[in-house]
Amino acid sequence: MTKQPIKKPILSFWQIWNMSFGFLGIQFGFALQNGNASRILQAYGADIEHLSLFWLAAPLTGMIVQPLVGHYSDRSWTRLGRRRPYILAGALFAAIALILMPNAGQLFTTAIPPLMIGAGMLMVMDASFNVAMEPFRALVADNLSSEQRSLGFSIQTCLIGIGAVLGSALPYLLAEYIGMEKTGTEGHIPENVIFSFYTGAAIMLLALGWTVFRTREYTDDQLSGFYPDAIKEKERTKGLKNILKDFVAMPTAMKQLGLVQFFSWFALFSMWVFSTPAIAQHVYRLEASDTSSVIYADAANWVGVLFGIYNGVSALFALSLPVIARKIGRKLTHAISLMVGGIGLISIFFINDPDLLVFSMIGVGFAWGSILAMPYAILADTIPPYKMGVYMGLFNFFITFPQIVNGFLGGWIVKQYFEGQAIYAIVLAGIAMLVAAVSVLFVRDEGAQTKLYR
Repeated sequence: MTKQPIKKPILSFWQIWNMSFGFLGIQFGFALQNGNASRILQAYGADIEHLSLFWLAAPLTGMIVQPLVGHYSDRSWTRLGRRRPYILAGALFAAIALILMPNAGQLFTTAIPPLMIGAGMLMVMDASFNVAMEPFRALVADNLSSEQRSLGFSIQTCLIGIGAVLGSALPYLLAEYIGMEKTGTEGHIPENVIFSFYTGAAIMLLALGWTVFRTREYTDDQLSGFYPDAIKEKERTKGLKNILKDFVAMPTAMKQLGLVQFFSWFALFSMWVFSTPAIAQHVYRLEASDTSSVIYADAANWVGVLFGIYNGVSALFALSLPVIARKIGRKLTHAISLMVGGIGLISIFFINDPDLLVFSMIGVGFAWGSILAMPYAILADTIPPYKMGVYMGLFNFFITFPQIVNGFLGGWIVKQYFEGQAIYAIVLAGIAMLVAAVSVLFVRDEGAQTKLYR
């Protein structure tokens, strides 16, 4: 006789909020990296065409780290649970990297060039972000029933947006309202950026600590009650070699979402890497070699504000995603959001007034909010319950691979075909986002067939 599964309890809004709150801290630090890493590396001597190569640290570490963390968190249990130990460890190392990266110009420089130290800290930071980030997706899928997963990922996206707004805007606020120096001497990082990174480290530890110590996880016995038919499956999937087998045997919807993710994250990587030089050159009319003037500092700080704006829009939009998805479906919701984001990126080419860039970033915010929620809500309904961590980690391949491709080719394309004008990399990003919007229409959404996307 087949044992009947036990239905997962419905969690309150605040339980889901506490479960996801740590993502505010991760995204605070991630926003500081996105808005300032290119600026820091240029201060240490990096050329525009080499920036995308340095940014390869993020996808390369993510491609390796996230599947491993997912695999082992599926199969481990400690006093802190299954996912939370990895969240806490990632937070500690990421905080250390945030403190050290803007000080790379003063660390061991007699033996190692500051640019290499800065790039190394960027790699440590990225690896740590990935260790902390991957278990969050699995944690939401573990603890929530299918009926609440769209809500869970939407709350997570909202918190991501709040953290990113604060992290993106902090250098600008410290310079304009606290009076910290926004320019630094050659080879040194401005005071407002340094103290922003210190603040990010503290907020990351506090936010992730809140999730770790305010959230409970289901034990193996409890999960067996929710998924009694999956016990044998779990026993058959032990061993690290099964990561490759799981990748080959991934659900159809995951493969289809992979194409959407490729074009989405190709676009995002271009935006993060090239926005500062693109806006400095195209909107502020600076020479490519100008990376230390007051006007360049103003451009770089404004990019941070713009990144905060798109993240703020995504946070607000995320709260409406479950309602919109219930009315028109998750696929169409995601497709429309990506289309609006693509138009926003392309519009930057036609803007000469920095203030008008706000409207471009509003469009990007719709895309970003959907990218962080809809693919995972669709995916979670197709994944075997005892492989939630490893498949969430493997899904990261479709995020990291396009960034790696862009990292190797993006700077070369800007130099060889765009004559050093980074604005055309932003236009190309917008086109990629539009292709992603079309691709999502061909994804099979299994949850939509059973009306589970609530």
